[in-house]
Amino acid sequence: MTERIPAINIPVATQAIVTKSFSGRFRTLRIVGGLLLFTLYFGTVWLSWDGRQAVLWDISQRQFHIFGATFWPEDLTLLMAGLVICAFGLFFITVLAGRVWCGYSCPQSMWTWLFLWAEKVTEGDRNQRIRLAQSPLGWNKVMRRLQKHTLWLAISVATGVTFVGYFSPIRPLVAELLTLETGAIAGFWIAFFTAATYINAGWLREKVCLHMCPYGRFQSVMLDDDSVVISYDAARGEPRGHRKRDVVPASDSLGDCIDCQQCVQVCPTGIDIRDGLQMACIGCAACIDACDSIMDRMGYERGLIRYASAKQLAGGRFRPFRPRLVGYAVVLVAMVVALGWVLVSRPLVSLDVAKDRGLFRYDNAGRVENSYQLRLLNKAAQPRSFRLGVEGPAGLSIDGPSEVSLAPGESRDLTLAVAIPREQLQALSTELVFTAIDRLDPAQAAREDSAFTGPGWR
Repeated sequence: MTERIPAINIPVATQAIVTKSFSGRFRTLRIVGGLLLFTLYFGTVWLSWDGRQAVLWDISQRQFHIFGATFWPEDLTLLMAGLVICAFGLFFITVLAGRVWCGYSCPQSMWTWLFLWAEKVTEGDRNQRIRLAQSPLGWNKVMRRLQKHTLWLAISVATGVTFVGYFSPIRPLVAELLTLETGAIAGFWIAFFTAATYINAGWLREKVCLHMCPYGRFQSVMLDDDSVVISYDAARGEPRGHRKRDVVPASDSLGDCIDCQQCVQVCPTGIDIRDGLQMACIGCAACIDACDSIMDRMGYERGLIRYASAKQLAGGRFRPFRPRLVGYAVVLVAMVVALGWVLVSRPLVSLDVAKDRGLFRYDNAGRVENSYQLRLLNKAAQPRSFRLGVEGPAGLSIDGPSEVSLAPGESRDLTLAVAIPREQLQALSTELVFTAIDRLDPAQAAREDSAFTGPGWR
């Protein structure tokens, strides 16, 4: 049985965490990835496609536009499938490399790093911020705090407006904001997401990860001894101790760790990675960058803190292909392929059929007749014409429109009466199939089953 790595729940600092600035390859990677994600979030909402906003969840029209595709409430299962795929992708990534999602892609982490940058720009680095916090209230302190909160608020407002812009066209929304003509609903949600961003990224920060997000609590169930996580090499680092730069650790019976506390000072959740894998570790690799810079100064080899599996720390080899990881990968690929096939082949016409509440009636020719309410929806971005039909017993006839033309995104309610000779009805209920077929592209068709009620055969 695979041995799992326990995630230690070590009490974290109760005082405010003040992080120190640092540099390194993982920080650079996170900045590049963060810039890409922020560009996607703040930029996509401004793109246009065929005269409309490229990505827009139009709740009033019950449409979700994503570039050239339009989705409807009937396509909600596709959204659910996408969320399931994202969950499996998260499981796969966690088994492979721990909480890299939290460290490099999670919105809470990304906005927290952005707010920390604003804090550094306005109040200085760690030591300056500590001195500022301890200093008496004065003009300098007030101005620096005012600048910081102004930046925080500006980022929060931009975040809130952009988020609402995905549900209400962004250009009219911004124009209404500038003229103070924003509707009550849009104004409420902008204020809500502005406040949520300001509080979560500015004040709560690591508390969201520690107390509100469940991900850290179940990561130990998903990790195994081959999962690559941020680890401290205790065999190399211990015993730790201070020493001069030119001292060789072996000559002083010390490990490579000089106990400089840099890994703790740069950690956004305030933990000491040397205590082992912890629930509060978000996998951001800030401690790796800080430790590598100290190793460079001391002339030691990098990697005292590094991405490594438990097996690698014990001197073994990393095993990338293991049953659970391969299983997640196979299921993930299969689901992505299946969803892609469904998206490509999904019909661009929707047909709903509801039988009239009445049982049945006889027409002038003595045939049994039922009435039906049809709703036909054109999901395509082009106007289309559809032929309506009904499949059923011999002698069936339809009283109602046989062809309907619909504009892009248009839906129409129709009433059809279906008549069947009495001798063709062998039971109290007979199955019918309603069809709507595109005249120019017969592959685009919708079929909907319904029942025909009659007196039965006597």
